[in-house]
Amino acid sequence: MPGQATQSTDTSSPSGGGLKRAIGTPLLLAFIVGDTLGAGIYTLVGTMSADVGGVIWLPLLIALVVALLTAGTYAELITKYPHAGGAARYVERAFGVPYLSFLVGFLMMAAGITTAAALANAFAGDYLGALVDLPPIPTALVFIALLTLINLRGVRESLGVNLVASVIEVTGLVVVIVVAAVVFGGGGGDASRLVEFAPEVPPLQGAFAASVIAFFSFLGFEAAANMAEEVRNPSRSYPRALFGAIGVAAVVYLLIALGAVIVVAPGVLAESTGPLLEVVAASGLAVPTWLFSLIALIAIANGALLFMVMASRVAYGLAETNLLPRAFGRVLPRRRTPWVSILVVAGVTMALSLIGDIATLAETTVLLLLLVFLSANVSVLALKKDRVAHPHFTVPRVVPVLGIIASLVLLAQQTGLVWLGAAGYVVVGSVLFLVARAGRRKEPGPPAGDASAS
Repeated sequence: MPGQATQSTDTSSPSGGGLKRAIGTPLLLAFIVGDTLGAGIYTLVGTMSADVGGVIWLPLLIALVVALLTAGTYAELITKYPHAGGAARYVERAFGVPYLSFLVGFLMMAAGITTAAALANAFAGDYLGALVDLPPIPTALVFIALLTLINLRGVRESLGVNLVASVIEVTGLVVVIVVAAVVFGGGGGDASRLVEFAPEVPPLQGAFAASVIAFFSFLGFEAAANMAEEVRNPSRSYPRALFGAIGVAAVVYLLIALGAVIVVAPGVLAESTGPLLEVVAASGLAVPTWLFSLIALIAIANGALLFMVMASRVAYGLAETNLLPRAFGRVLPRRRTPWVSILVVAGVTMALSLIGDIATLAETTVLLLLLVFLSANVSVLALKKDRVAHPHFTVPRVVPVLGIIASLVLLAQQTGLVWLGAAGYVVVGSVLFLVARAGRRKEPGPPAGDASAS
């Protein structure tokens, strides 16, 4: 619900200077839907099925609740402080500790890298196998290298391009829903699987374990915070677009989950890296498997590229604010792309694709972003007393509190291996932060009496 207009302690307003505010609610909704309805659902239905059998809809509902709670927090923060920067900026405003702000930004970057690695492995899996037989490891490495070349050349991102990619991704998902509906409507499939848990996994344990994977499919809505300076009337547009997009994703995902389990046995889904291709193939309908595989590969490639671009730009931004070593801020003279950040992101992505499987990498991404969401929920509580001069969306305190509890519950489901990977990121990031800090201390200060000295 909109908050009251109060005296500002933030001197900027939604209608102030900065980037051009040219995005309305429909386009913002399309952008968030495109980010949320990404490649995750194309690859992770099988992983969830391994944990819960045919009851895939249950972890999706759990993940939906966590997503809605966190979205409420983001809706308040984005409309209250409609500026680019996301959770790192909110932490900075709430606590004013540079290391905490850096860590949140670095975890966002790490999540982008880890997601790209997971999608690279997914790209080299069964969807590609339906078109051509290639060894998965070299294929994943070549895939990352090609995306890196595109990133180095310069990717001109626009909402129009994102909308086209989103249409392709959604088209593939609609095909699966329609195929499953035709099979079920014709008396085929087996609806009884929808209440059958995996026989070797305790139901409650399996449901929470699968909800971690399910949450990966809802990720993407948080990226909308970086467009806050380009939205007309963000206090009105953001809540509608944010909750609308999550609602659309929830309906699509639940229909996909129901249809996939009805058409294909959970055991078959669990063994496949291209589970939705199994649904199309098992239907017996005249949908070319090569065409659906191509759609899935486009969705996966688009997602991986966007995450690699995001991660490299976050690294560049952290270097520009002196939170990472200055080398990360170097750009190509003609292309003006951050080549050091791009190459580092590519190298780490390749390494992760070699040592991690799709499920583990997806769980690591979820852990990293749950830590980011935890920081956002704590920040919104700390900033409740901060007043701004424009109306904004507000949520009751119980929403971020429940968001914190839900995040902690999902964090508790993570394995030691995933926590170890996240700890490795924190250690590496902390070292880089200290290196950057030491480098700033060695720089000569301004001459005595310089009026620009602060």
